[in-house]
Amino acid sequence: MLDGLIHEGQQINGPPGWLAAGSIGYMELSSILKPEAVKVFGTLSSKKRLFQDLAEIAASVYGLNASDAVDALQERESLGPTGVGHGVALPHARLEGLDTVVGVFLRLEKPLDFDSVDRQPVDLVFALFAPKDSGVHHLKALALVSRTLRDATICGKLRANSDPAALHAVLTEAPASQAA
Repeated sequence: MLDGLIHEGQQINGPPGWLAAGSIGYMELSSILKPEAVKVFGTLSSKKRLFQDLAEIAASVYGLNASDAVDALQERESLGPTGVGHGVALPHARLEGLDTVVGVFLRLEKPLDFDSVDRQPVDLVFALFAPKDSGVHHLKALALVSRTLRDATICGKLRANSDPAALHAVLTEAPASQAA
């Protein structure tokens, strides 16, 4: 499970995309976000509908159970909104039966009210689904996505583009995805 990590000179198994950086590994967005999991949507009626669409994409691309994914996203959201501000939301959930952290990215053409910390509507949504017992992997993925989407230049490129392949390239080639 930890293929590619090196800790004090020893190789440890880990997911593709994890690389050695001294004794601390880092991951790349390309290891958690498949091109097919990047979409552009016009208008969504609610946060619940957004979660359903995220879950359906995760089901079709990664084989997740859509109903379980919706329930897990809603359960996590009930703890506090995952709208982090500046039009960005990072909904995330842990699920049984998942082997690795996976992501779904949506760019919304019409921003959606998301109860974000800054009360601004959301148009960039990066959802993460992690194994129930993922611990540090889930947190590292969340930190990576957060770092990437805090970059105003990257967000500008995402908002200026409607081609899913180009959006995937912007996300996976972002400097934050190369950082430790």
